[in-house]
Amino acid sequence: MTKPFSLLNELENEDGEPSHLKRGKIVSLLKEKFDFENSHLRPPNSKDKGILAKCFGYFAPDQAKELGIYPYFKEIQEIDGCRVVIDGKEAISISTNNYLGLAQDASVISAAREALEKFGIGCTGSRFLNGTFNLHKTLERELSSFLSREDTIVMSTGFQANQGTIACLLGRRDVAFSDRENHASIYEGCGVAQGKTVRYNHNDMDHLEYYLKKYSDVEGKIIITDSVFSMSGDIANLPAIVKLAKDHGASVMVDEAHGLGVMGEHGRGVASYYNLEDEIDIYMGTFSKSLGSIGGFISAKSKIIEFIRHKASAFIFTAALPPASVAGVIAGLDIMINEPERINLLRENTAYIKRGFFDMGFQVNNNSIPIVPIKIGEEALTLYLNRLLFDEGVFAGVAVSPVVPPLNAMIRTSYTSVHNQQDLDKVLGSFKKLGIKLGIISKE
Repeated sequence: MTKPFSLLNELENEDGEPSHLKRGKIVSLLKEKFDFENSHLRPPNSKDKGILAKCFGYFAPDQAKELGIYPYFKEIQEIDGCRVVIDGKEAISISTNNYLGLAQDASVISAAREALEKFGIGCTGSRFLNGTFNLHKTLERELSSFLSREDTIVMSTGFQANQGTIACLLGRRDVAFSDRENHASIYEGCGVAQGKTVRYNHNDMDHLEYYLKKYSDVEGKIIITDSVFSMSGDIANLPAIVKLAKDHGASVMVDEAHGLGVMGEHGRGVASYYNLEDEIDIYMGTFSKSLGSIGGFISAKSKIIEFIRHKASAFIFTAALPPASVAGVIAGLDIMINEPERINLLRENTAYIKRGFFDMGFQVNNNSIPIVPIKIGEEALTLYLNRLLFDEGVFAGVAVSPVVPPLNAMIRTSYTSVHNQQDLDKVLGSFKKLGIKLGIISKE
């Protein structure tokens, strides 16, 4: 891994300067080396023409790599709980959605191994034709029972569950109302669907109501929202959404990707937390967060699921979820239900880390969601901080535009039940040390 540039050493050690002045000077120096906002906007070489010209004029990744601050596609060589080895260096991972520590659980691995030996590594076909194994049907029944739903359909990814469902349900005369911070898979589903989509401001119920009134003459209306927003860690205002849906004759679809295993009774999600399970028409969830695997599902009334089974292209034309993954999810679901101490520990760790960040001067959400974004602002400064954190033995995620709005870059951290207090103290200590060094927070 390229060593990060050291042009900031002198400024970083000027302890007497006010933090905001130090930060301003550091950002200016960083932009001399790497102007993130403009580096990907250079015009292509005059020799490059056609649809691929934009590819040859895209320099941002190369510049970040040369400076040693490129944060993506790091190769994890080993993993043990919340600890990873990257480039031979061990680090505490705060970049994982393995909320309940099930991805490496011995019972989950054993169930997956048994299925692997029995069925092989893949289904070699779509669920629609030859790829439905008894494991898929078992998981669908168990999810339906767990969520008190009539039926469930399991798909190969959470992305496909959202995209495929929305695309087949939203007809040309229908309108979807989507929160602006919803998952990209929801945007994709709305984008390929025949119907119209309007995006209301994040968690802004007045704006949602405005659009519902504007399209009051439309018969087919559906409100789509994440239950927990993956970047901000905000919780959707489901009680208000359900009320507006009732008042304006709309259905409700909730993406519980980050709510499942985190909130509600036995981890049933935000809908359970608010006691609104019967008011949600379509429940979407994934296996790649709390359940530690891959895949997604939709739970709803049996007639809705039957329609999706026969109409969702993303389901019909995709190879079925591999048997080992399905068996692992079945085992993980059983553990999640029968070992509530995992969820309790996750909540304790979340409260501890948020209190620590708040005491340092970082703004964090006062909720039980283990997604804790540390907002920095300038993209170059965020990438630099992320690299310095890794040098300290902390492997964090980073979000820059267009994932978040320009100049709203963040270090996206997330926590699990397998982090211990020593891990969390190490994380907090590194953020405090580097935050002061870079003028992001004050020393006091």
